[in-house]
Amino acid sequence: MLELAILGLLQESPMHGYELRKELTAKLGAIRAAISYGSLYPTLRRLQAAGWIAEAADAPATTEEVPALTSRRGRVVYEITAEGKERFAQLIAQTGPETYDDTGFGVHFAFFARTDQATRLRILEGRRRKIEERREGLRDVLGRAAERLDAYTLELQRHGLDACEREVRWLEELIANERSGRAPTIPSTGTAGGRREDNSPPPPGESRNERP
Repeated sequence: MLELAILGLLQESPMHGYELRKELTAKLGAIRAAISYGSLYPTLRRLQAAGWIAEAADAPATTEEVPALTSRRGRVVYEITAEGKERFAQLIAQTGPETYDDTGFGVHFAFFARTDQATRLRILEGRRRKIEERREGLRDVLGRAAERLDAYTLELQRHGLDACEREVRWLEELIANERSGRAPTIPSTGTAGGRREDNSPPPPGESRNERP
């Protein structure tokens, strides 16, 4: 997943390691915790050895200045190669159990704009099955063992069930949009706090009622 994220970000523009860390945080949001930054530079070295990325001869003018105390490897500007673009295309087209898990789905979803419709639909449907299974497991726990759980554990289980139900509804809306050829609504320019329009689907873990 980190390999996919790095190659996807470098398709946007060359970046140094410090920028990649910032962009991973910004683009992947809550799922960034599942990606170890300690593996970022080893992954960059591996991608470079494979010929999928290379050190840029000249840093682009828009490259942000790296903090003075950042290590040299954080100052190296990387760019994606032609082979790297082919590798990204292979990775983004993959579907399977790993693309339905929380981290895999989040990374793939972050690059859905570059994913073909059939692949997007397979991933969304697979994710929905995954969350439906999780939801049924929580319902089973609450149905069979609720009386044996303390109040806080019970509340945690209910919270998990509620999150699953919200995400299933969100996924169903996205799937319906994909099948009809519609894309999620883009927020209007100048919307305070980057808030989405009311008819746009919420991300996993958030419902429309939770919007400020």
